[in-house]
Amino acid sequence: MSLLIAEALLIDPEAGTETEGAVKISEGKIDRVLTQPAEIEAEMFRMRNILRCGGKVLAPGIVDLGVKVCEPGERHKESFRSAGRAAAAGGVTTMITRPDTTPVIDTPEQLEFVARRAAQDAPVNIHPMAALTKARQGREMVEIGFLRDAGAVAFSDCDSVVADARVFARALTYARSLGALVVAHPQEPGLTAGAAATSGKFASLRGLPAVSPMAERLGLERDLALAEMTGAKYHADNLSTARSLPALERAKAAGLDVTAGANIHHLTLNELDVGDYRTFFKIKPPLRSEDDRQAMVEAVASSVIDIISSMHTPQDEESKRRPFEEAASGAVALETLLPAALRLYHAGQLSLPQLFRALSRNPARRLGLPSGRLAPGAPADLVLFDAHAPFVLDRYALQSKSKNTPFDGAKMQGRVLRTWVAGEEVYARG
Repeated sequence: MSLLIAEALLIDPEAGTETEGAVKISEGKIDRVLTQPAEIEAEMFRMRNILRCGGKVLAPGIVDLGVKVCEPGERHKESFRSAGRAAAAGGVTTMITRPDTTPVIDTPEQLEFVARRAAQDAPVNIHPMAALTKARQGREMVEIGFLRDAGAVAFSDCDSVVADARVFARALTYARSLGALVVAHPQEPGLTAGAAATSGKFASLRGLPAVSPMAERLGLERDLALAEMTGAKYHADNLSTARSLPALERAKAAGLDVTAGANIHHLTLNELDVGDYRTFFKIKPPLRSEDDRQAMVEAVASSVIDIISSMHTPQDEESKRRPFEEAASGAVALETLLPAALRLYHAGQLSLPQLFRALSRNPARRLGLPSGRLAPGAPADLVLFDAHAPFVLDRYALQSKSKNTPFDGAKMQGRVLRTWVAGEEVYARG
């Protein structure tokens, strides 16, 4: 059934434009994008199914790279069903899931199980990543070819750094031969072990074990050198400090096939938000200084940082209600990704096309997916939202099973109104 979404502010991240207009959906795809009043009026005269948006924002659905869904092994924290509902409510139409589950997703059989459960239970698109080394132990690489054939869109050991440069180089070489993307979390593991905060006056005053931001730069410099040596496709998934940016800029200027992403929490929060040991603000890498936060936002604006992701990491109450050093790292963010990102828009630091370039188009392009576009022929994966609607976040109202969000009680702006996947409405507020 065809649908005309009219009277909307259309965000086109490819063209970098925001225009009043309408989008016609037919057979699960975008049929037409209309911006001329005469064309819109003629189409409205012909169509029966029309949704009038009253000037609200229509954009490509978010493609979220690096979501943890705790199946198999920890369904009490998050399942594909609950994560799918949370994604739809947050305007996320595609989740790229991480392999750091229990057990690790490192065989074709485990990957096929995950893909089957996702297709059965989630209303949004789900594309799984697989581990880069067996059990994420950094010793022996997985069967990249078989896992790629089984549907893995990328390979990552997540926050378990492959410390052995020879093993990592071999994995990059093999991935390059198959055209596979390797996603890494650059850190120097010897420096980061046991750290709970970023080194500096604040961590010292709080008595927290800390790590210098240089640990991230050291890890990134090594990874980029190996990516240059092997010619592999490489993505740094969770950069957080200004000290990493020069190396990334040099690699891109040299023509290496590298991209980088930033966590929404590092773009909107800083180390002072930890306050009185609030463990919901404990993430990995730890929150950085305000100068680092501002540098990362500027890097998104200038396209040095390509992708904004949620790094959705569910943790139960027992894991978080502990002394800060012992508490588990991570935060849920599927539903808070968009309103948190809109803080940067309301602050005048990023435009809506810039935001959706990083939230939708760039991750889709990096993974070779057809989504993330507002163009004829693209999948009708769309989000309609009110960018100015104010609300106070109540973590108990979140769709995720786990409620470990640092934004609990925060004043936010930006409500998702409707979400479509392949032209089918999967979420409608109210």
